[in-house]
Amino acid sequence: MGKIISIANQKGGVGKTTTAVNLAASLAIAERKTLLVDLDPQGNATSGIGYESDDNQRSIYQALLGLATPQEVLHQTDFAYLDIIPANPDLIGAEVELLQFERREFILADRLMPLLGSYQYIIIDCSPSLGLLTINSLTAAHTILIPLQSEYYAMEGLGQLLHTVNRIQETLNPRLDIEGILLTMMDQRTTLARQVEKEVRQHFGSLVYESIIPRNVRLSESPSHGKPIALYDVSSTGAQAYFQLADEFLRRQPNVMKAEIAPVKGAQ
Repeated sequence: MGKIISIANQKGGVGKTTTAVNLAASLAIAERKTLLVDLDPQGNATSGIGYESDDNQRSIYQALLGLATPQEVLHQTDFAYLDIIPANPDLIGAEVELLQFERREFILADRLMPLLGSYQYIIIDCSPSLGLLTINSLTAAHTILIPLQSEYYAMEGLGQLLHTVNRIQETLNPRLDIEGILLTMMDQRTTLARQVEKEVRQHFGSLVYESIIPRNVRLSESPSHGKPIALYDVSSTGAQAYFQLADEFLRRQPNVMKAEIAPVKGAQ
């Protein structure tokens, strides 16, 4: 059975989608069969992985509303071990439309259930809010991975998110656990970033990944080219950081050997 990981933070601009796209791509490079689910109406994970979606294609919206089966909204990517369920602007209205459904918090969990046997990892990219779509993601997930920007208000936002996680555990999904906390957009030259890292590690201990995602120009450029960093610039600092994260992620899984992540064939 596959494992569902929700990548969530109600604060925008923390590297959430960047992490969803590049962790999924890195796991695929490590030959782990992976599914990326774009649950953000902005569709940035869809375009960032290189999939060109349009209004006529089936997406997560059709799956949520029961207009298509989960299998019918799957699409291949440039990675042999990675598929995507894309998002498009139709998803904007989904939160309102889902209100008419019974067990509306469990709809995504029900839709993903038939796919669990086909993938080792299902990664969900959430919108930067704590609305019904994100609640669906947390209800479906086994774990939540939290990207945390190294800035002044980081701990405050993290506290709000962890409160929501506790509520989900108590009322909707008792199995939900924290996969890890990932420091992103890190500039270790600044005193503030180092202070935030120190505080987060002291408070959360081993929940915080040793891997850190730095500020990196090539990593920032890659979404505009519709490529994960592994395809855009495999030798960049950003690419190597996500390879290290994938390796650490896999080593944290029960009964999983260390991953050997080779360079992508044909990467620039």
